[in-house]
Amino acid sequence: MNFLWESFDKNEISILILLTIAYSLFFILPFKFKREITWLLMLLGFTIGVFFDFTIGGGLIDFFTLNDTNHYELFDFCYYLIFAPFSYFFIYFYDMFNIHKKTFIFYILLWVIVGVSMQWVFTKIGIVEFQNGYKIPFSFAVFLTTQTFTALYYEHVRSRFQVLKKN
Repeated sequence: MNFLWESFDKNEISILILLTIAYSLFFILPFKFKREITWLLMLLGFTIGVFFDFTIGGGLIDFFTLNDTNHYELFDFCYYLIFAPFSYFFIYFYDMFNIHKKTFIFYILLWVIVGVSMQWVFTKIGIVEFQNGYKIPFSFAVFLTTQTFTALYYEHVRSRFQVLKKN
């Protein structure tokens, strides 16, 4: 089983704890979106996380490593699975708080701070290790881009489809 991960340590345990918390919250919160919208939001979060990891976290740029190594392991996939419920929570509360033009920027900035803070925690735990000159403040632009895109995408979907479950 050594080919699945090189070592099982605090990184993998932390990821398992985060997965458990995130998906427990997901199932505890009342389901407010239609099933296909929920899946869409979850897939969007997962995809954005993988996209940015493969573009700035690997390849030629290679700004960070995940879980002790510079090559992909099973728990890297588990790490990406954390992005799915957070994308869902982002839109869940976006809808719950009825975010509109006047509150949009503040809401995005709040979640950017949450995202950068979580990444800081991940670096302290050792799940993410920066390299090649990357620093945590650079993540502000990444989260600003991803959160804004996610909110605008949701606005687009909401304008064309019935997204909420019927009460």
